[in-house]
Amino acid sequence: MPKTSAATPPLLRRVNAGKLLGVLSTAGVMTGTGLIEATGLTRATVHAVCNDLIEMGWVIELDPGREDDAAVGRPSRRFEFNSQAGYVLGIDVGAGKTTVLLADLRGETVAKSGRSFQQVRSPAESTELVHEAVVEALSSAGVTDAEVLAAGIGVAAPVDRLGNILLDDEFWRRSDTGLTARLTELHGWPVLLENDANLAALGEHWRGEARDVDDLVVLLAGERFGSGLMDSGRLLHGSRGGAGEMVYLKLVEGVGDTAGIARTAREQGAKVVADRSTKTALRELAGADPVTAEQVFTAAADGDEVALGILQYIADRTARVVATLGILFNPELVVIGGAVAEAAKSLLPDIERQLTTFTATPPRVAASSLGDAIVSVGAVRHALNYVEQHALDLQLTTRVQGRRVRAEAAASSTTRLRP
Repeated sequence: MPKTSAATPPLLRRVNAGKLLGVLSTAGVMTGTGLIEATGLTRATVHAVCNDLIEMGWVIELDPGREDDAAVGRPSRRFEFNSQAGYVLGIDVGAGKTTVLLADLRGETVAKSGRSFQQVRSPAESTELVHEAVVEALSSAGVTDAEVLAAGIGVAAPVDRLGNILLDDEFWRRSDTGLTARLTELHGWPVLLENDANLAALGEHWRGEARDVDDLVVLLAGERFGSGLMDSGRLLHGSRGGAGEMVYLKLVEGVGDTAGIARTAREQGAKVVADRSTKTALRELAGADPVTAEQVFTAAADGDEVALGILQYIADRTARVVATLGILFNPELVVIGGAVAEAAKSLLPDIERQLTTFTATPPRVAASSLGDAIVSVGAVRHALNYVEQHALDLQLTTRVQGRRVRAEAAASSTTRLRP
């Protein structure tokens, strides 16, 4: 019978360092005793590994607690995760614009920028605009490329587990602009490509309406429907990254295509305005310009019967979309996300009422509170996951000098902005 080799001391040290970083990155200041209780490691191991992490720059040791705070003996050593040891980027490359978030290693946003794609004519132009937005975010926070540890990017195309875009469809091929290679070439940091709806699911699970929900669908519902699926807290990709793609909606009675809430509202509004026999406030709201989705929701809120009819149609259609997701994946929660999320709140009661007529296991339905930052927030989380998995292999540019720093110095940081 072959012998099983014991884990080597360097491997054990690495595993133990991962445990301690995992605890410290989500906690505040912790004592050695607290870390022992949280990890199950011995006191000697905790202090030895913390010394290593301090030397590497991942952990800060604060002034010890006062003697009258300690039960017996000398003051406890106190440790804190160094959230300014590096930064990550979360980038949403949408159809009409790009949004860039720069965040510290606790995921707190320190800078935000964006660019419109309205005048873009080629993939090279869109790549350049993303690059410009990245440079603006870094510059505004005084962060260098060397301090960025990873960037997550969301695109509206199926992306497999290795970060490759499924190229079988012309629409998806247009999403493969060479952006990841170009950004790495320009800036040097690793770029992690992912489907936008998958990142939306990561964002909701981390900072949104689904923080305590592991069986989740996030439905991006603006221009076209797309869904990110999470089962037991794990993203579902499928064999080639196509899990959650919504092209099947063309076969669903009462839906017929993948047009999302904003697009449907806009198209239905244009139809009624074009019919001069229809009396509606939308005609006055739009004037000489095309009807917008916002105008449809505004008119409905003001009691316009035609606009209310459009929203009823949208609610009926969206209920069927949510029901198919509920039947296929049986999630606890479906979150409607994207720029339409706030407006979609008015549709929720009607959607939930209809769900019970379509499925015996209707999910709860909520509107995202992350707004149009949902994908970029998820991209930050995606980048942080990479950093946590590879922390001991990453070279930090800013190291803590000396074993101890004063608590007030450690507490000072760049002004933080919420997404």
